[in-house]
Amino acid sequence: MKIEKKVQEKYFKAVLEGKKRFEVRLADFKCKPGDILVLKEQKQGTKKLTGRKIEFEVLFKFNTKEIEKFYKKEDIEKYGLAILAIRKKFKFK
Repeated sequence: MKIEKKVQEKYFKAVLEGKKRFEVRLADFKCKPGDILVLKEQKQGTKKLTGRKIEFEVLFKFNTKEIEKFYKKEDIEKYGLAILAIRKKFKFK
């Protein structure tokens, strides 16, 4: 399935540069690994699209409702959640 979402310029740029390798969205749509996420760049602070877009394959989906299995609701409200972009560290010989 192909899913289209808008993203503000600064986040689009970070994705394009490979610095942002995650997407946080309201879970008001269905998606699963293997689906295609199309990010459409949106002019910063407006709803106007720039015409640029990027396609990605969804590799993993985690609904934050599931986080309550691991942490108390009060702790989540107190501290919030940290969403981390990570990659394996490579050592070159």
